[in-house]
Amino acid sequence: MTIKNDEEIRRMREAGKVVAIVHAQVEDAISPGVTTADLVVIARDTLVEHGAISSFLGYHGFPAHICASVNDEIVHGIPGKKRLRDGDVISIDVGAILAGYHGDSAWTYPVGQISKDAAQLLRETEQALQLAIEAAVSGNRLGAVGYAVESFARRRGRSVVRDYGGHGIGRQMHEDPHVPNVGTPDRGVLLRTGLTLAIEPMLTAGGEDTRTLKDGWTVVTADGAIAAHFEHTVAVGPEGGTVLTERLARVVEYPVWRTP
Repeated sequence: MTIKNDEEIRRMREAGKVVAIVHAQVEDAISPGVTTADLVVIARDTLVEHGAISSFLGYHGFPAHICASVNDEIVHGIPGKKRLRDGDVISIDVGAILAGYHGDSAWTYPVGQISKDAAQLLRETEQALQLAIEAAVSGNRLGAVGYAVESFARRRGRSVVRDYGGHGIGRQMHEDPHVPNVGTPDRGVLLRTGLTLAIEPMLTAGGEDTRTLKDGWTVVTADGAIAAHFEHTVAVGPEGGTVLTERLARVVEYPVWRTP
């Protein structure tokens, strides 16, 4: 694990601002009829405009600037010809490198009018993220972060994706420690002020089992249930995590839905 000083956290916050701008631009474009490849063009051009490069493109061979995961796709969806439809949900994961430091954030967006159940899943996964960030207190054990996600999901009757989780982040996109979305408060490494983490709950409307598609990247729910994925880069502190990828406009309410 690497502990960041104030200057390093400032630089990560600058990378996080670029991530937030990319999300804002992509979010504005999400609508029925748009392809996931269309969203890549927006992300690519926005990164270039702000002097950043994608954390994802070429990483272990990943072929795109962002991840775009639709409906039952949980993470690592490869953008392409898929055309969004009214009622879909799409998780957009953005990573940016600016002046040698990474920012990483994912958000799940509604496409047009979504079902009430889908809207509730999005709300609850965002709430799980917020609770996990609040648990990222120096002096806590890492298990407190996963416990915050797992216990909230259990109360809401949601399944937690256990096979994937968050990670340390800084000069590298993936640093130690791995950040599970399950845990117990007294287990795991001791959190210290200046530790930077990408915290990313993934909840599903069905079971927790997953499978990977033939493309070798896209992870989907084994039962075909929809999934939601929310992520922020945070710096651990004495009063909880400080978000370094703060959104320009938070998606808090999903007021328009259709009946299933």
